[in-house]
Amino acid sequence: MSKECVDIKILVTGAKGQLGTDIMQELTARGISSIGVDIDGFDITDRQAVSDANRLHQPNVVIHCAAHTAVDKAEDEPELCRQINEEGTRNIALACKETGAKMLYISTDYVFEGNGSHFHKPHDPTNPLSVYGKTKLDGEIAVQEILDKFFIVRISWVFGQHGNNFVKTMLRLGKERDSLNVVCDQIGSPTYTVDLAKLLCDMAVSEKYGVYHATNEGVCSWAEFAEEIFRQAGMDVVVNRIAAVDYPVRARRPYNSRLSKDCLDEVGFDRLPEWKDALTNVLVSRSKHLAKHEKDSNHSQ
Repeated sequence: MSKECVDIKILVTGAKGQLGTDIMQELTARGISSIGVDIDGFDITDRQAVSDANRLHQPNVVIHCAAHTAVDKAEDEPELCRQINEEGTRNIALACKETGAKMLYISTDYVFEGNGSHFHKPHDPTNPLSVYGKTKLDGEIAVQEILDKFFIVRISWVFGQHGNNFVKTMLRLGKERDSLNVVCDQIGSPTYTVDLAKLLCDMAVSEKYGVYHATNEGVCSWAEFAEEIFRQAGMDVVVNRIAAVDYPVRARRPYNSRLSKDCLDEVGFDRLPEWKDALTNVLVSRSKHLAKHEKDSNHSQ
């Protein structure tokens, strides 16, 4: 373990969430001192509480994962979404400025309007279509206005072993139905939390500040993602490919969520593996977890 890792302390918000859990595990594996906080004891919308906690723990880095991520629900509660994603992020940034800590802010592909078929670069024009996307963009703006030492990392289509995600939903629905309607004209890249956590920890111990895009390699539609899930899981489920206009939801989504990862190459960060390989890894991990749970249940009977 390097001296750099020994001397660093990282605070992770949203530490019990889908991504935060894997970040905490990665930091532990690297022997990096970490503090995990979540909504049950850390209200990011309370500026004074955030400042007090930051001064108490004195982290060198804050990885800010906590967010209002219920995209459709955000359309019905825009003020709550704004308080969490914009004001909460601003509070974290102000606290980092007080103590001189670096900040790593997790953002989203939803900051883009998502037209065309090009790969969005980090400094391309933004134009979010939803409350969620707008509030996450406003969080980005707050970070850049307040801090010099920051990383903004946009991700998309997140999945992993923890929390709720598309992979888990497809596996659950695939057990209940013979066929499913899945949108085929929104294109992006799945992002595996375990792979992403490794990159974020690499960033946190560096000084390569800036705006980045980070997803697993390769692109697909939601329908293609679903088909690959069922193929790898050995499930006989027919995916009916439908247009987004035929699958009404409260919040508008970008049709084009392709994100350029050239920004990672330019500063020497490793790209994430192919998304299909990442899917294999999470399904294997899930299978082992379920087998262990079943074994433990049998032993307790």
